Amino acid sequence: MANLKDIRTRIDSVKNTQQITRAMKMVSAAKLRRAQQNVLSLRPYAHKLIQVISNIAVTQRVSHPLLSKSESPKKVLMVILTSDRGLCGGFNSNISKFAMKFYQANKPKYETLDLFFIGTKGRDYFRFRGVTSTDVMANLSKEVSYTLAAKIADRVMNDFSEGEYDAIYMVYNEFKSAIAQEVVCETLLPVDLSKATLETEAKTATFSKDMIFEPDPEKMIEELLKKHFTTQVYRCMCESVAAEHGARMTSMENATNNAGDMISKLTLTYNKLRQASITTELIEITSGAEALKG
Repeated sequence: MANLKDIRTRIDSVKNTQQITRAMKMVSAAKLRRAQQNVLSLRPYAHKLIQVISNIAVTQRVSHPLLSKSESPKKVLMVILTSDRGLCGGFNSNISKFAMKFYQANKPKYETLDLFFIGTKGRDYFRFRGVTSTDVMANLSKEVSYTLAAKIADRVMNDFSEGEYDAIYMVYNEFKSAIAQEVVCETLLPVDLSKATLETEAKTATFSKDMIFEPDPEKMIEELLKKHFTTQVYRCMCESVAAEHGARMTSMENATNNAGDMISKLTLTYNKLRQASITTELIEITSGAEALKG
């Protein structure tokens, strides 16, 4: 059985850990507010942008290589978006398991199924299981910007345009709330206008077929598609960062509560042992005094 000094040391150690987890929770909560605001303000813009592209493509009958959908893609690139740091509960493990399951299920179906990791946790998970990647983009936690998203988008878009891949998938955690995230596998390329087209047909087309465009619709579609793709990559990164901060805040809150429960149990044990030690000393003193009287 541990002595009083060992238990006292353990209590101090758990208290120090509790202070760290409480501080990490507060930091994640502050970062979550900014990331959540960024995501909520970006979603309407991304949705409206694809609506404009759909309206132009449908009413003006414009085609583009980024819109050409392959019925049975053979060469696929899967972009897996995780974090560089841990201590965020099941944030990384959930997305890594989902991506591994997708990889194992679809690897025989495609001629090529390459992996591109944004964040080192996903790469480490697959590397441990003997699966290599084409490239890794790290330091996501330090730099989440539109410039970084444009850099990634340009590279992936060039690979698609040159025919290296028939489809580009993005696997990431979509932010739902501070305590909930959902793993999503989204098709980035080719751009799917089916859902947006249905909404356009359900309402009234924004652009008339007789409307004169300057510049011409083909150039507008090309520029808008590039901006749309970059925006989608940036939105996915922002969604993932917000989900990461939410998961870490929840995880640190649970760790703080567990540390409090452990401190209560250790304190109770400490008090019991201390009381037992005091009782033993009193009995010894009383016994010695009675022996002297006799």
